[in-house]
Amino acid sequence: MFGRDKANLGTGTTMSKVKNIVLVHGFWTDASSYNQVIPTLLAEGYEVIAVQNPLTSLADDVAATKRALDRLEGKCILVGHSWGGTVITEVGNDERVSGLVYIAALAPDTGESMIDLMSKYEAPSQYFQEQESFIWISKAGIQKILAGDLSAAQTALIHATQTLPSTSLLQAKVDSPAWKTKPSWYIVASNDQSVPPELQRNLSKRIGATTIVVESSHLAMISHAKEVLEVIKEAAAHSSTSSPA
Repeated sequence: MFGRDKANLGTGTTMSKVKNIVLVHGFWTDASSYNQVIPTLLAEGYEVIAVQNPLTSLADDVAATKRALDRLEGKCILVGHSWGGTVITEVGNDERVSGLVYIAALAPDTGESMIDLMSKYEAPSQYFQEQESFIWISKAGIQKILAGDLSAAQTALIHATQTLPSTSLLQAKVDSPAWKTKPSWYIVASNDQSVPPELQRNLSKRIGATTIVVESSHLAMISHAKEVLEVIKEAAAHSSTSSPA
C-alpha cells in the first residue's frame, strides 16, 4: 500500500518501532479531532499526546507542542493536520522527532506562509468572520469546507467546540523546515474543500513524502481514521530509530 521515497532507510539496519506519537490539530478544531485514532493507538501500546494548540501565534503553538515532547521519553512521530503541518514543520527539527506525518496539511518551505501557499486558490470568505483579530467559521462553513462527509451531529459538535485561530497565523513563517532532514508521510484528502487537493499533492511531492490518497473531506482523521492510523503506524515502524545491523 505504501510507496517509498525519502522515507526509505535502505538496508543494513535493524529498526525499533517509535512508541511516542504527538498529534497536532489545525484551525477551528481542538485535540479532540483525533479522538477516532487515539484509542486504537493507546490500545496498541503507543504513548500518545494530543496537543491543545492555542492558535494565538506560531511561537505559542510550537511551544505547546514542545511541552508535549518534554512529557515523553524517547523518539517521537509528529502528526500535523492542516495548520498543524506548519507547526510540525518547525518543531520537527527537534532531535527527539524521527518522522513527520502530514494530514491534508500545510508543509511550508523557509520563509513561506499560509497566505503564500494558498494565495492562488479562491477562499470561500462568506463562511468566515473576523472578531478582534480572530477568525470563526459558521456551521454551514464547517459542513461545506471542513466536514462534508461527517454527520450533522458531528458538524454541530465541531462548531460548538471550535478553537478560533489568530489572523496572525495566516502570515506566520517557518525558519527551517524539518521535512528537509526528517522522513515524511502525507495523506492527501481528495475531496478537501479547505486545503485544495492540488496543493496537497504538490506539497507532498515537494517534500518527498511517502503519500497516500483518501476520498475524504478535510477532517480525514475523523472520516477515514483507519487509513490515518495505518500511515501513523507505518511512520512509527520506518522512521529513524534504527541501529547498524
